Amino acid sequence: MTVVLGIESSCDETGVGLVRDGRLLGQALASSMDEHARFGGVVPEIAARAHVQAIRQVVHSALDDAGLRPADVGAVAVTTGPGLAGALQVGLAAAKGLAYALDVPLHGVHHLAGHVAADTLEHGPLPDPCMVLIVSGGHTSLLHVTDLAREPVAHLGDTLDDAAGECFDKVARVFGLPYPGGPAVDRAARDGDPRAVAFPRPLTGPRDERYGFSFSGLKTAAARWAERHRAEGVPLPVADGAASLQEAVADVLTRKAVAACRDRGVGTLVVVGGVAANSRVRALAEERCRAAGITLRVPPPRLCTDNGAMIAAVGDLLVRAGAEPAPWDVSVDPSAPLGYAALHPRGRGAGAAAAGNAAAVPAGAGASS
Repeated sequence: MTVVLGIESSCDETGVGLVRDGRLLGQALASSMDEHARFGGVVPEIAARAHVQAIRQVVHSALDDAGLRPADVGAVAVTTGPGLAGALQVGLAAAKGLAYALDVPLHGVHHLAGHVAADTLEHGPLPDPCMVLIVSGGHTSLLHVTDLAREPVAHLGDTLDDAAGECFDKVARVFGLPYPGGPAVDRAARDGDPRAVAFPRPLTGPRDERYGFSFSGLKTAAARWAERHRAEGVPLPVADGAASLQEAVADVLTRKAVAACRDRGVGTLVVVGGVAANSRVRALAEERCRAAGITLRVPPPRLCTDNGAMIAAVGDLLVRAGAEPAPWDVSVDPSAPLGYAALHPRGRGAGAAAAGNAAAVPAGAGASS
């Protein structure tokens, strides 16, 4: 079986993982998050420079963790989009160098497909079909997935504006909580009342897009709530605000995901991405799936956030599916939509190349992000 080395560098984490036949052998991660904290968000140039400084050591650390040598690697997979252009370029350059030096195939893969594949490292092969809810800092999508390595991904709905993680980050800043906002909101919410503030549940009305997401209005409502308290000179009940915000986000995400499973007759829901590490999202998803008779799969928190293991997992699926490797002139696509796991036509199944990068969207589905 082929050992696949995966490299993730789409944002502020430099991740490397090694996977063989669906099993995680080892991984390593370096983060530049602390360097961005004082700016309240990721600074692309700082992120790219941090990747340059970290990539060599992270590769060696992942190999050491797996007890492997470079010569044991049989294929290299790398995130080629979406993400920060400069950060992606660093990872791709490193992957090309490794693949060329080791004389092994190179696979360019979609970052979000990596989040989906991360679950296979914990729970085994994905059921065919399954419903996937991706929730991260920049993406909130509801997907109908059959064969991740061979078939196009069908988008049932995507975020129309702010993603769930982006909402957490921006509201956390208004609440005076540290960056990154998601974990900070989760921690603050432990001491709050989720029913204290009646925040809106966007796009949940009878005439709204059934599978679409929108969190900009929720973000604005939370900001106005905080402004009113400060204008009145009243101390801001941060814990209550955080708990109520978290409840609103978790309610919308899980309500739509479970509805999609019921509507499509799909028995398994997979929740992935950084926001899948949120304690309330996990708890409410479990509660609602149990009530609906739906099997829930959520990776452990260490596999929810960006990491190299998830990219190696996609590469492993592509290798086992017999996908063609990427051409040596493969480039990054910072705004790539999720249509296929491979971000180059040669890596897709028969007939998929002609379909381009567009996702297969069922009738009545929302537009892809």
